[in-house]
Amino acid sequence: MARVIVVTSGKGGVGKTTTTSNLGMALARLGHKTLLVDADVGLRNLDLLLGLENRVIYTGLLRDKGSMNSCIASLSQITEEEAVKRAKGFTGLKGLDLAKVVSSKEDYDWNEGVWPEHAVSSNEPLIVAYDFGIKTNILRLLSDHVGTVRVVNAETTFEEVLQLSPNGIFLSNGPGDPEPCTYAIENIKKFLELNIPIFGICLGHQLLALAGGAKTYKMKFGHHGANHPVQDLITKEVFITSQNHGFAVDLDSLPNNIKPSHISLFDGSLQGIEFNDVPAFSFQGHPEASPGPQEIQTLFNKFRIMVEEHAKT
Repeated sequence: MARVIVVTSGKGGVGKTTTTSNLGMALARLGHKTLLVDADVGLRNLDLLLGLENRVIYTGLLRDKGSMNSCIASLSQITEEEAVKRAKGFTGLKGLDLAKVVSSKEDYDWNEGVWPEHAVSSNEPLIVAYDFGIKTNILRLLSDHVGTVRVVNAETTFEEVLQLSPNGIFLSNGPGDPEPCTYAIENIKKFLELNIPIFGICLGHQLLALAGGAKTYKMKFGHHGANHPVQDLITKEVFITSQNHGFAVDLDSLPNNIKPSHISLFDGSLQGIEFNDVPAFSFQGHPEASPGPQEIQTLFNKFRIMVEEHAKT
């Protein structure tokens, strides 16, 4: 019976690829049939380390055709033929609105910070966070850096949120294609008209861009995992970030009132935007990632300053 060994970590640069290659070569030299699968097709480190560049057929297919369908299943429950059929039958994420599927059905308040003893006072700014698949550490960081948080369902209307008198709007991460989320896009357009501070992450970044008149597209590979270098176009600083997205905002589609703020140093794709005429900005990666690099968490402080400045007007 074959054995499966998984070498993984939430942080980049800790030796996953080196460990995998050394372990694989050692097992092969002992006479074991060994298959190494490098799930990070973007970095392409494992085949380079083994001297197999351009000689791995499956890797070549991935680079030519992009991410391909697959099916992971127990052959005790499904036949190999049925698994192949299901993989071929998957039409992809394009056109799928999954945000409203994973969103919390009930609204709730959040007041827990990164540390258990953190307490939010009643006079803190109120941030309404749209849940498109929100991560817990985002809520912790919003609570730590910005204010009290009210989490609402993805399809909560503009009018319902206004009744809460929010000081800022947060647009969360989430799965699927942003374009079908028309209910969210229309809400965001109305918030932009009122000049309410807005901060978006991942899917929220894409939705904010669409509401501002930009376009999105399905990426060939997507960005996944840690150790992704992203440059701030204003300060020229480079941040090491965590990423998990298959769609991106088209840089060339940005209207004149939206400027790019960050780009990926892997492929030059857009990683952040900021509006020139309203207090709104967003980031494609995951500044809340835990475990992971933390320097990009300054974006939460930026949101706090934006909310405080808006309160003075």
